[in-house]
Amino acid sequence: MKILPVILLGGSGTRLWPISRKNHPKQFLNLMGDQTLLQATLSRLEGLENLESSIVVCNEAHRFTAAEQLAEMYRELGDIILEPVGRNTAPAVAISALRALEKHDDALLLVLPADHVIQDTIAFQKAIQVAIDAANQNSLVTLGIVPDKPETGYGYIKCGELINDTSLSGSLLYKVERFVEKPNKEKAESYIKSGDYFWNSGMFLFKASVFLKELEKFQPEILASCKTSLEKSEHDLDFIRLNKEAFEHCPSDSIDYAIMEKTNNAVTVPLEAGWNDIGSWDALWEIEQKDTQGNVLKGDVITHDTNNCLVKAENKLVTLVGVDNLVVIETKDAILVSAKDKVQDVKAIVEQLCADNRSEAALHREVYRPWGKYDGVDLGDRFQVKRITVKPGESTSMQMHHHRAEHWIIVSGVAEVTCGEKVFLCTENQAAFIPQGSKHRIANPGKLPMEMIEVQTGSYLGEDDIVRFEDQYGRSD
Repeated sequence: MKILPVILLGGSGTRLWPISRKNHPKQFLNLMGDQTLLQATLSRLEGLENLESSIVVCNEAHRFTAAEQLAEMYRELGDIILEPVGRNTAPAVAISALRALEKHDDALLLVLPADHVIQDTIAFQKAIQVAIDAANQNSLVTLGIVPDKPETGYGYIKCGELINDTSLSGSLLYKVERFVEKPNKEKAESYIKSGDYFWNSGMFLFKASVFLKELEKFQPEILASCKTSLEKSEHDLDFIRLNKEAFEHCPSDSIDYAIMEKTNNAVTVPLEAGWNDIGSWDALWEIEQKDTQGNVLKGDVITHDTNNCLVKAENKLVTLVGVDNLVVIETKDAILVSAKDKVQDVKAIVEQLCADNRSEAALHREVYRPWGKYDGVDLGDRFQVKRITVKPGESTSMQMHHHRAEHWIIVSGVAEVTCGEKVFLCTENQAAFIPQGSKHRIANPGKLPMEMIEVQTGSYLGEDDIVRFEDQYGRSD
């Protein structure tokens, strides 16, 4: 039977601020190695037999980032399904199962969050093979992580009887007795001591038809809303846009609550593969290679008499003297300093940023757009300076601003400028002036990235002062 990966791109990675932010969360970051967590999730599936193109489920705000990162890996993209609102994992998987049945008679859905690290690919694929055997027998399979410490930040799975009819010698398969909420430290220690509990990884394997049958039994309202939302969906470029009205009426629920805790067909395969969900900075410190003082140092960092610290410098020299057990993260627009045992509380900083309506909660200084990116270099009273990169063959929308004028200076490449009724080319060291209220667009007709400096001047410089008239990426005001 065909295996169809379902990649879930939900989650905001709040506790990994300031690297992870709402509009560019951790699944799109290369926290370890050369690939982003999304790309690594798909790469570790290479070599599995009967593997089909993936279904990726993500928020509309992340659609272009997801498509670009997938395009770097594949010539042909699978489905990218856009959720108009977040409704947790059960509806996301239900939509994927319905879509799978549109494309195949039936398929095994391999449900994977895109923000995990798994260091032992061989062990992971071996566990998948055991799960395939069980799923083909109509079981709903979850991968249970063999715990190595009494972790209070994860949910647990209590395993029941051992099922002996696995096809791979030495591989285990258990009935699921129950799912357990995140415990306190005392309970977590007792779970580890008993040997009967695994961490709940959020990774699943089951037939699309079997999942939908169980969903109809236990959560028919979710199934009905998802059916309507997919039936009324629209195809837009590489994306499937779910019907917003139908999806908004869908109950929000996780796979665990909606199905796995209720079904009699849940089984679990133990997994020991160097799994980590990198939920916080101390988790990243634990799995990274350390120097002789126990430090993990990334970027331009100098330390003296410093031990067991995680330091990540993206743009500036960062120095530490005479400190232990700290996390120091430097980005273009923010610096985090935290005791390593307090990094779970970073989310409180993000909550305060949101309450104060500060852009640092959602946006980096460098912001990605479908046509390229911009970096907010400077901001002052009635002016703003950006460094803008437009990819070859791409263009911004035809737009207009009520409150600002713009001065464009081409740094490298060739730009096709539209201003009012005029269309003309600008090359390196040439400039264009866009008066306030003028329709305008900039495109890159060349084969290389085009870079320019944009100076905005006016009474209001917010990103919401954009009136779009045409946009090839389907964006609207």
